[in-house]
Amino acid sequence: MVETLLAVGIVASVFVGFNIGGSSTGIAWGPPVGAGILKKTTAAALMTVFVFLGGWTVGRNVMDTLSGGIITTELSLSAGVAVLFFIGFGILIANVFGVPVPTSMTTVGAIAGLGLATDTLNYATITRIVSWWIVTPIIGFWIGVVIGRYVYPAVNRRVRIEKSPGSLLRLDRDGAVPTVALGPNTTYSELVSTVVVLVIGCYMAFSAGASNVPNAAAPLVSGVGGLPDDTAILLATLAIGLGGFTIARRTMESVGGELSDIPLLAALFVMTTASTITTVLSWIGIPISLVMGTVMTIVGIGWGRATRPVTVRQAVTRDTGDNEIVTGAITVVDTEGRQSSPIGEAEPAAVLNAGDLFNPRAVLKYVSMWIIGPSVSTALAYAFFVLLPGVA
Repeated sequence: MVETLLAVGIVASVFVGFNIGGSSTGIAWGPPVGAGILKKTTAAALMTVFVFLGGWTVGRNVMDTLSGGIITTELSLSAGVAVLFFIGFGILIANVFGVPVPTSMTTVGAIAGLGLATDTLNYATITRIVSWWIVTPIIGFWIGVVIGRYVYPAVNRRVRIEKSPGSLLRLDRDGAVPTVALGPNTTYSELVSTVVVLVIGCYMAFSAGASNVPNAAAPLVSGVGGLPDDTAILLATLAIGLGGFTIARRTMESVGGELSDIPLLAALFVMTTASTITTVLSWIGIPISLVMGTVMTIVGIGWGRATRPVTVRQAVTRDTGDNEIVTGAITVVDTEGRQSSPIGEAEPAAVLNAGDLFNPRAVLKYVSMWIIGPSVSTALAYAFFVLLPGVA
């Protein structure tokens, strides 16, 4: 019986990991792939490696929280398998609405539903987790505002991330010993910028592993007959990697299109900020959605860039004069080398003619899923374990 239950759990875990790979790979590698810096297969391979590193290291702290911190008793194998099915159901709902699933939040909701049904919910832990869910979007937004208002315009004037025709590097065989040299059209600045893009992509993949590997692995490591931690992490990594090599190929093409048409440089700021927030919270054992930090940082950078025509005093007093706030400012790339207007002064015509930075309906849909996802999983899990208390 235990072996059969474990086999069902493994299938459910692979399904969850497979869908996580499809979503997370697009978020981490969509901008570099779209810019032509690397191929989809290379992106999927790098995703698999760094997801494993994130899950194997920082992700263990999140696994401890999921498997034994949210409820006051150890999560049994049968309950863990049931939780995996609720996670899978949450993924299905998110796919229907066409948004990246808040897997970590759905997982916490399902386990919390179990705790409520069995009167074993650790209220101190769940309050701490939900508090971070409320604070994280605010942190991501305001970090984005600071970047968009004070940092991004200055960097955007000096940095151009471009992809020249041909290979980035080549093997020079003219000397006695073959050496690596720049490609036929590659400049040194292009090499440096490409390396930076790849490093940031790997960093985001690491943070995705730290936050998402535990969602597929933790429900299988508890109780009699469960998998060892290391085995569960390897299984979840392989499933996420499989999703990266298959269904993520489409998401890497489309990621970001609904939220914003931001350039690669802005995307790198977003990726770095969201990855840092996710990694830090995973390190302290908080299950968090990578999408949450990503979306709110995009909105924050856009808002910060858009409010440069007014000073802080003008923003507080709402006395903006004749200066116009345009949300599409971040999408403008100044090809004529002109400096951005100082804070408090009107923007050039190119900025004023920019389109919208983000689709408010899309942002509302994402935020709604952060609320609906864990709420639905909590309610369904509660009803399930009330009706079938023997499973818990």
